[in-house]
Amino acid sequence: MTPFRSRSRLPRTLVVRLDSAGDVLLAGPAVRAVAAGSSYTALLCGPQGAAAARMLPGADDVLTYDAPWVGLKPPPVTRAATRRLMDTLTAGRFDRALVLVSYHQSPLPIALLLRLAGIGWTAADSEDYPGALLDLRHRRPPHRHEALAALDLARAAGYALPPGDDGGLRVTPPPPTTRLTGPEPYIVVHPGAAVPARAWTPGRAARAVAALSAEGYRVVVTGGRAERELTARVAGRHALDLGGATDLPHLAGVLAGARVVVAGNTGPAHLAAAVGTPVVSLFAPVVPAERWAPYGVPHVLLGDRYAACADTGARHCPVPGHPCLDGIGDAEVLAAVAALTDDPADQEEQTERGAAV
Repeated sequence: MTPFRSRSRLPRTLVVRLDSAGDVLLAGPAVRAVAAGSSYTALLCGPQGAAAARMLPGADDVLTYDAPWVGLKPPPVTRAATRRLMDTLTAGRFDRALVLVSYHQSPLPIALLLRLAGIGWTAADSEDYPGALLDLRHRRPPHRHEALAALDLARAAGYALPPGDDGGLRVTPPPPTTRLTGPEPYIVVHPGAAVPARAWTPGRAARAVAALSAEGYRVVVTGGRAERELTARVAGRHALDLGGATDLPHLAGVLAGARVVVAGNTGPAHLAAAVGTPVVSLFAPVVPAERWAPYGVPHVLLGDRYAACADTGARHCPVPGHPCLDGIGDAEVLAAVAALTDDPADQEEQTERGAAV
């Protein structure tokens, strides 16, 4: 594609990412590239990703659609919801669209709706034959990280990152959160995940918090409103419990102030990367780490990558005892946290070993 040159002729572009907050955050570099080559850039997101989309630099507007082919609890297919989406897209007068999907997803359902809404040019990665639904059928390289795959598609469509943009994850500056955390240095443990297979069990998380506290770290435990019981149990008498105390921008502020974040493969791990905080990633091998590991920041991956659940996509651990994550010892956790907090040289070495993609 030929890059766009005249600002007056730049297109109105829609970027589609219908998944979770973490997936939307990983789309951030691609969104900035699109924004640099567009007169107007909107994101079409699912309800779970809309809050993250509103934090992405470059987005002029965020549209929401609960797609019936996406998510853990997809809604029923209805004509009314489809018509509302079509009306919204038609009113947006978009010239072009980029559909961002993970390697195992199809862009074709939403591509059909984009075409019917009058969007004249659409690009996406697609393993399936798209017929007349895509103008650019892009093929991602194998084993590509999700953030890089999205940026690859943007580049293939003629959108480039602006000069000086390093292509890392980024969000708008978060609000100050010292009133929540206190001024002293701290680390964050985020014990929850939308998919239980990707997190410690509560008892294991509580033991890790106790071990970190005994080692002298001040620990802050985070979680959403629905996770208050979990965070209270995990924090116990060893940590500050902020369960239910933050919306996503304030959670970003808490993560930005941390020395390191300990979390599973879930949205807050990517949010930590977006604010530049190192991550100890408790990575269950149900999905490949090469695609969803924390991106662009020093990090340490913990977990048995060869466990029986590897590459199954399981939402609930199919192996008794959840050994891939609960089998991580306290010594491993303490060593990982120390490697990311004690010496900047340790962080550089970790990056050189490939921890930061």
